[in-house]
Amino acid sequence: MRILLLGKSGQVGWELQRSLAVLGDVTALSRASTEYCGDLSNLSGLVATVRALRPDLIVNAAAYTAVDKAESDVQQAQLINADAPGVLAEEAARLGAPLVHYSTDYVFNGSGATPWRETDETGPLSVYGRTKLEGEQRIQQAGGRHLIFRTSWVYAARGGNFAKTMLRLARERERLTVIDDQFGAPTGADLLADVTAQAISQALKRAEINGVFHLAASGETNWHAYAKYVIDYAKSARNALDFAVKEVAAIPSSAFPLPAPRPFNSRLDTTKLRTTFGLNLPQWQQGVARMLDEILGEPS
Repeated sequence: MRILLLGKSGQVGWELQRSLAVLGDVTALSRASTEYCGDLSNLSGLVATVRALRPDLIVNAAAYTAVDKAESDVQQAQLINADAPGVLAEEAARLGAPLVHYSTDYVFNGSGATPWRETDETGPLSVYGRTKLEGEQRIQQAGGRHLIFRTSWVYAARGGNFAKTMLRLARERERLTVIDDQFGAPTGADLLADVTAQAISQALKRAEINGVFHLAASGETNWHAYAKYVIDYAKSARNALDFAVKEVAAIPSSAFPLPAPRPFNSRLDTTKLRTTFGLNLPQWQQGVARMLDEILGEPS
Protein backbone atom coordinates (compact mmCIF):
# COMPACT_ATOMS: atom_id res chain seq x y z
CA MET A 1 0.00 0.00 0.00
CA ARG A 2 1.27 3.46 -0.93
CA ILE A 3 0.76 5.99 1.89
CA LEU A 4 1.17 9.76 1.60
CA LEU A 5 1.85 11.43 4.96
CA LEU A 6 1.73 15.22 5.26
CA GLY A 7 3.13 17.08 8.25
CA LYS A 8 5.98 14.68 8.99
CA SER A 9 7.91 17.20 11.12
CA GLY A 10 5.11 17.88 13.59
CA GLN A 11 4.58 16.04 16.85
CA VAL A 12 1.96 13.65 15.48
CA GLY A 13 3.52 13.40 12.03
CA TRP A 14 6.85 12.38 13.50
CA GLU A 15 5.24 9.48 15.36
CA LEU A 16 3.12 8.52 12.35
CA GLN A 17 6.25 7.86 10.31
CA ARG A 18 6.91 5.01 12.73
CA SER A 19 3.38 3.68 13.19
CA LEU A 20 2.37 3.78 9.51
CA ALA A 21 5.53 2.02 8.32
CA VAL A 22 4.06 -1.38 9.19
CA LEU A 23 1.08 -0.73 6.89
CA GLY A 24 2.88 0.11 3.68
CA ASP A 25 5.38 2.28 1.81
CA VAL A 26 5.22 5.77 3.37
CA THR A 27 6.12 8.95 1.49
CA ALA A 28 6.42 11.49 4.31
CA LEU A 29 6.44 15.18 3.42
CA SER A 30 6.87 18.41 5.33
CA ARG A 31 6.43 22.04 4.32
CA ALA A 32 10.16 22.08 3.46
CA SER A 33 10.07 19.00 1.19
CA THR A 34 11.42 19.67 -2.29
CA GLU A 35 10.82 16.68 -4.57
CA TYR A 36 7.09 16.76 -3.85
CA CYS A 37 4.99 19.53 -2.32
CA GLY A 38 4.09 19.08 1.35
CA ASP A 39 3.14 22.73 1.92
CA LEU A 40 -0.57 22.98 2.71
CA SER A 41 -0.61 26.64 1.68
CA ASN A 42 0.24 25.58 -1.88
CA LEU A 43 -3.01 24.04 -3.11
CA SER A 44 -1.90 23.47 -6.70
CA GLY A 45 1.29 21.86 -5.42
CA LEU A 46 -0.73 19.49 -3.23
CA VAL A 47 -2.90 18.47 -6.17
CA ALA A 48 0.19 17.82 -8.31
CA THR A 49 1.75 15.74 -5.51
CA VAL A 50 -1.31 13.53 -5.04
CA ARG A 51 -1.70 13.02 -8.78
CA ALA A 52 1.98 12.14 -9.17
CA LEU A 53 2.14 9.71 -6.25
CA ARG A 54 -1.37 8.23 -6.59
CA PRO A 55 -1.39 7.00 -2.97
CA ASP A 56 -3.75 4.33 -1.68
CA LEU A 57 -4.11 6.29 1.58
CA ILE A 58 -3.54 9.95 2.54
CA VAL A 59 -2.82 10.93 6.13
CA ASN A 60 -2.83 14.66 6.88
CA ALA A 61 -1.08 15.54 10.14
CA ALA A 62 -0.30 19.12 9.08
CA ALA A 63 -2.24 22.12 10.37
CA TYR A 64 -2.08 25.78 11.32
CA THR A 65 -1.89 25.45 15.11
CA ALA A 66 -0.84 28.94 16.25
CA VAL A 67 -4.16 29.55 18.00
CA ASP A 68 -3.57 33.18 19.00
CA LYS A 69 -1.79 34.20 15.80
CA ALA A 70 -4.72 32.84 13.79
CA GLU A 71 -6.92 35.64 15.12
CA SER A 72 -4.96 38.12 12.99
CA ASP A 73 -3.74 35.68 10.31
CA VAL A 74 -7.16 34.50 9.21
CA GLN A 75 -6.36 33.97 5.53
CA GLN A 76 -3.44 31.63 6.21
CA ALA A 77 -5.32 29.67 8.88
CA GLN A 78 -8.24 29.29 6.46
CA LEU A 79 -5.95 28.15 3.67
CA ILE A 80 -4.14 25.50 5.72
CA ASN A 81 -6.92 24.28 8.02
CA ALA A 82 -9.92 24.41 5.67
CA ASP A 83 -9.02 24.84 2.01
CA ALA A 84 -6.14 22.34 1.93
CA PRO A 85 -8.04 19.49 3.63
CA GLY A 86 -10.87 20.11 1.16
CA VAL A 87 -8.52 19.81 -1.80
CA LEU A 88 -6.89 16.68 -0.35
CA ALA A 89 -10.33 15.14 0.21
CA GLU A 90 -11.40 15.84 -3.37
CA GLU A 91 -8.21 14.29 -4.76
CA ALA A 92 -8.49 11.31 -2.41
CA ALA A 93 -12.11 10.74 -3.47
CA ARG A 94 -11.09 10.74 -7.14
CA LEU A 95 -8.50 8.06 -6.38
CA GLY A 96 -10.81 6.06 -4.14
CA ALA A 97 -8.21 6.50 -1.38
CA PRO A 98 -9.27 7.01 2.24
CA LEU A 99 -8.19 10.26 3.91
CA VAL A 100 -7.15 10.43 7.58
CA HIS A 101 -7.25 13.90 9.15
CA TYR A 102 -6.87 15.39 12.65
CA SER A 103 -9.16 17.95 14.22
CA THR A 104 -9.71 19.42 17.65
CA ASP A 105 -12.04 19.96 20.59
CA TYR A 106 -11.91 23.67 19.64
CA VAL A 107 -14.78 22.97 17.22
CA PHE A 108 -17.02 23.07 20.33
CA ASN A 109 -17.86 26.09 22.50
CA GLY A 110 -16.24 24.61 25.62
CA SER A 111 -19.31 24.95 27.85
CA GLY A 112 -20.48 22.60 30.59
CA ALA A 113 -18.59 19.69 32.08
CA THR A 114 -19.88 16.74 30.05
CA PRO A 115 -17.44 15.14 27.60
CA TRP A 116 -18.26 16.09 24.03
CA ARG A 117 -19.70 13.44 21.72
CA GLU A 118 -19.24 13.37 17.96
CA THR A 119 -22.92 14.21 17.46
CA ASP A 120 -22.95 17.27 19.74
CA GLU A 121 -23.59 20.69 18.24
CA THR A 122 -20.41 22.53 17.32
CA GLY A 123 -19.75 26.20 18.12
CA PRO A 124 -16.10 27.24 17.83
CA LEU A 125 -14.97 30.32 19.75
CA SER A 126 -11.86 31.19 17.73
CA VAL A 127 -10.55 31.48 14.18
CA TYR A 128 -8.53 28.33 14.78
CA GLY A 129 -11.64 26.41 15.85
CA ARG A 130 -13.75 27.77 12.98
CA THR A 131 -11.17 26.88 10.33
CA LYS A 132 -10.65 23.39 11.76
CA LEU A 133 -14.42 22.82 11.71
CA GLU A 134 -14.62 24.00 8.11
CA GLY A 135 -11.82 21.57 7.25
CA GLU A 136 -13.93 18.74 8.66
CA GLN A 137 -16.94 19.89 6.68
CA ARG A 138 -14.99 20.17 3.44
CA ILE A 139 -13.73 16.60 3.87
CA GLN A 140 -17.24 15.31 4.49
CA GLN A 141 -18.62 17.21 1.49
CA ALA A 142 -16.03 15.64 -0.85
CA GLY A 143 -17.85 12.34 -0.40
CA GLY A 144 -14.85 10.03 -0.08
CA ARG A 145 -13.98 7.63 2.73
CA HIS A 146 -12.41 9.41 5.67
CA LEU A 147 -11.42 9.15 9.30
CA ILE A 148 -11.36 12.42 11.21
CA PHE A 149 -9.85 12.20 14.69
CA ARG A 150 -10.68 15.06 17.05
CA THR A 151 -8.19 15.30 19.88
CA SER A 152 -6.98 17.72 22.55
CA TRP A 153 -3.99 18.79 24.64
CA VAL A 154 -1.45 17.00 22.41
CA TYR A 155 2.13 16.62 23.64
CA ALA A 156 5.30 14.76 22.70
CA ALA A 157 8.73 14.31 24.20
CA ARG A 158 10.16 15.74 20.98
CA GLY A 159 9.94 19.51 20.68
CA GLY A 160 8.42 21.99 23.09
CA ASN A 161 5.45 21.19 25.31
CA PHE A 162 3.64 22.30 28.46
CA ALA A 163 5.47 19.83 30.71
CA LYS A 164 8.90 21.00 29.55
CA THR A 165 7.88 24.62 30.13
CA MET A 166 6.70 23.81 33.66
CA LEU A 167 9.94 21.99 34.46
CA ARG A 168 12.03 24.89 33.19
CA LEU A 169 10.03 27.44 35.17
CA ALA A 170 10.14 25.23 38.28
CA ARG A 171 13.92 25.49 38.20
CA GLU A 172 13.86 29.26 37.70
CA ARG A 173 11.05 30.55 39.91
CA GLU A 174 9.81 30.03 43.45
CA ARG A 175 6.17 30.68 42.53
CA LEU A 176 4.25 29.57 39.46
CA THR A 177 0.70 30.50 38.48
CA VAL A 178 -1.29 28.08 36.32
CA ILE A 179 -4.90 28.15 35.09
CA ASP A 180 -7.27 25.78 36.89
CA ASP A 181 -10.62 26.24 35.10
CA GLN A 182 -9.88 24.56 31.76
CA PHE A 183 -10.34 20.78 31.71
CA GLY A 184 -9.16 18.08 29.32
CA ALA A 185 -6.91 15.05 28.94
CA PRO A 186 -3.23 15.38 27.94
CA THR A 187 -2.83 13.09 24.93
CA GLY A 188 0.49 11.81 23.62
CA ALA A 189 1.39 12.06 19.94
CA ASP A 190 2.60 8.47 20.17
CA LEU A 191 -0.84 7.31 21.35
CA LEU A 192 -2.51 9.22 18.51
CA ALA A 193 -0.17 7.62 15.97
CA ASP A 194 -0.58 4.08 17.30
CA VAL A 195 -4.38 4.32 17.46
CA THR A 196 -4.41 5.79 13.95
CA ALA A 197 -2.50 2.81 12.56
CA GLN A 198 -4.82 0.37 14.35
CA ALA A 199 -7.90 2.20 13.10
CA ILE A 200 -6.64 2.33 9.52
CA SER A 201 -5.90 -1.39 9.45
CA GLN A 202 -9.47 -2.12 10.58
CA ALA A 203 -11.11 0.50 8.35
CA LEU A 204 -9.44 -0.96 5.28
CA LYS A 205 -11.21 -4.26 6.02
CA ARG A 206 -14.57 -2.81 7.07
CA ALA A 207 -16.13 -0.42 4.56
CA GLU A 208 -18.73 0.79 7.06
CA ILE A 209 -16.06 2.52 9.18
CA ASN A 210 -16.14 6.18 8.21
CA GLY A 211 -16.54 9.60 9.77
CA VAL A 212 -15.56 11.51 12.91
CA PHE A 213 -14.09 9.92 16.03
CA HIS A 214 -12.97 11.45 19.32
CA LEU A 215 -9.51 10.32 20.36
CA ALA A 216 -7.89 11.35 23.64
CA ALA A 217 -6.32 9.68 26.64
CA SER A 218 -8.65 8.55 29.43
CA GLY A 219 -9.40 10.62 32.51
CA GLU A 220 -9.34 14.37 32.93
CA THR A 221 -7.38 17.12 34.61
CA ASN A 222 -6.87 20.88 34.45
CA TRP A 223 -3.71 22.81 33.60
CA HIS A 224 -2.92 23.51 37.27
CA ALA A 225 -3.28 19.87 38.31
CA TYR A 226 -1.30 18.84 35.22
CA ALA A 227 1.53 21.18 36.21
CA LYS A 228 1.49 19.84 39.77
CA TYR A 229 1.64 16.26 38.48
CA VAL A 230 4.60 17.07 36.23
CA ILE A 231 6.58 18.86 38.94
CA ASP A 232 5.82 16.29 41.66
CA TYR A 233 6.79 13.44 39.31
CA ALA A 234 10.03 15.17 38.40
CA LYS A 235 10.86 15.85 42.05
CA SER A 236 10.38 12.18 42.88
CA ALA A 237 12.54 11.13 39.93
CA ARG A 238 15.29 13.67 40.56
CA ASN A 239 16.84 15.41 43.52
CA ALA A 240 14.38 18.08 44.66
CA LEU A 241 17.32 20.46 45.07
CA ASP A 242 17.16 20.92 41.29
CA PHE A 243 13.96 22.93 41.75
CA ALA A 244 13.46 26.48 43.00
CA VAL A 245 9.66 26.29 42.99
CA LYS A 246 7.89 26.35 46.36
CA GLU A 247 4.32 27.12 45.25
CA VAL A 248 2.18 26.33 42.22
CA ALA A 249 -0.79 28.67 42.55
CA ALA A 250 -4.12 28.20 40.77
CA ILE A 251 -5.57 31.13 38.80
CA PRO A 252 -8.68 31.57 36.59
CA SER A 253 -8.45 32.02 32.82
CA SER A 254 -9.62 35.60 33.28
CA ALA A 255 -6.29 36.38 34.96
CA PHE A 256 -4.39 35.40 31.80
CA PRO A 257 -6.22 36.93 28.81
CA LEU A 258 -5.19 35.78 25.33
CA PRO A 259 -6.20 36.90 21.81
CA ALA A 260 -8.10 33.64 21.18
CA PRO A 261 -10.54 32.37 23.84
CA ARG A 262 -9.83 28.84 25.10
CA PRO A 263 -12.59 26.33 25.79
CA PHE A 264 -13.19 25.60 29.47
CA ASN A 265 -14.38 22.09 28.64
CA SER A 266 -12.06 20.12 26.34
CA ARG A 267 -13.26 16.72 27.56
CA LEU A 268 -13.94 14.29 24.70
CA ASP A 269 -16.19 11.22 24.91
CA THR A 270 -14.23 8.41 23.24
CA THR A 271 -16.94 5.74 23.46
CA LYS A 272 -17.49 5.61 19.70
CA LEU A 273 -13.82 5.06 18.94
CA ARG A 274 -13.31 2.47 21.68
CA THR A 275 -16.34 0.42 20.68
CA THR A 276 -15.79 0.70 16.91
CA PHE A 277 -12.17 -0.39 17.03
CA GLY A 278 -12.12 -2.40 20.27
CA LEU A 279 -9.30 -0.29 21.69
CA ASN A 280 -8.29 0.64 25.22
CA LEU A 281 -7.21 4.23 25.83
CA PRO A 282 -4.83 4.51 28.80
CA GLN A 283 -5.16 7.08 31.57
CA TRP A 284 -3.46 10.37 30.73
CA GLN A 285 -0.99 9.97 33.61
CA GLN A 286 0.49 6.86 32.00
CA GLY A 287 1.55 8.65 28.84
CA VAL A 288 2.75 11.77 30.65
CA ALA A 289 4.88 9.67 33.03
CA ARG A 290 6.46 7.90 30.09
CA MET A 291 7.17 11.23 28.39
CA LEU A 292 8.68 12.62 31.59
CA ASP A 293 10.92 9.58 31.98
CA GLU A 294 12.21 10.27 28.48
CA ILE A 295 12.84 13.99 28.85
CA LEU A 296 14.22 13.74 32.39
CA GLY A 297 16.80 11.33 31.05
CA GLU A 298 18.12 14.14 28.85
CA PRO A 299 20.88 16.40 30.15
CA SER A 300 19.34 19.39 31.90
